[in-house]
Amino acid sequence: MSDKVLRHPLSVRLTHWTVALSGLVLIFSGFGNMPMYQRYNVVKIPGLSWSGNYELQLVIHYVAAIVFSVAVLFHIVYHLRRREFAAWPRRGDLAESWHIVKAMIRGKEEPPHGKFLAEQRLAYLAFVGASAVLLVTGLIKVYKNTGVVILDPTFLMVVTLIHTGATMIFLFLVIAHLGAFIIKANWPLIPSMFTGKVKRAYAEKRHPLWKVDRQ
Repeated sequence: MSDKVLRHPLSVRLTHWTVALSGLVLIFSGFGNMPMYQRYNVVKIPGLSWSGNYELQLVIHYVAAIVFSVAVLFHIVYHLRRREFAAWPRRGDLAESWHIVKAMIRGKEEPPHGKFLAEQRLAYLAFVGASAVLLVTGLIKVYKNTGVVILDPTFLMVVTLIHTGATMIFLFLVIAHLGAFIIKANWPLIPSMFTGKVKRAYAEKRHPLWKVDRQ
């Protein structure tokens, strides 16, 4: 028996990194479209003089948006066809997350976990919500730029504010996602983002309810 457990197959890892990297490019180019980089002298940083070019940032934003959308669509279809819903929130996740936090603070044993922790499932839902809002409002903004129809300025202002707010939420979620690895108990999960595998001993100890998913 192998001492490793497959947690994320290659397709899932590639989708994760595609969404993550294209999402970061979207954030960077989105701020560049405001524009912010000339105002705050980002353009003076060596190698970033191009960041103040609005037309270039717009093209980058559109290309990244296409990549992001395709990756999200693939993620949805892939898991729906395989009927894999381990990351989807369940009833009681809020209460369980609170119990996990208290256990970490007090240095006590955590409740048994499945493949994903309760807070991971809640974070996933937050990412889904933020991504959906970004895609819908982004499509409206693109439609506006085509010039096919003239949209109400007030409506466009609201759409832009919602799009910007969703961007800030998405950025916060990314930071919180990375910050979760400050917790020592999460360190063994880091290799799985690259190799897809975690140590069997770790899975059996911290994720005892994850029996049906093991390979």
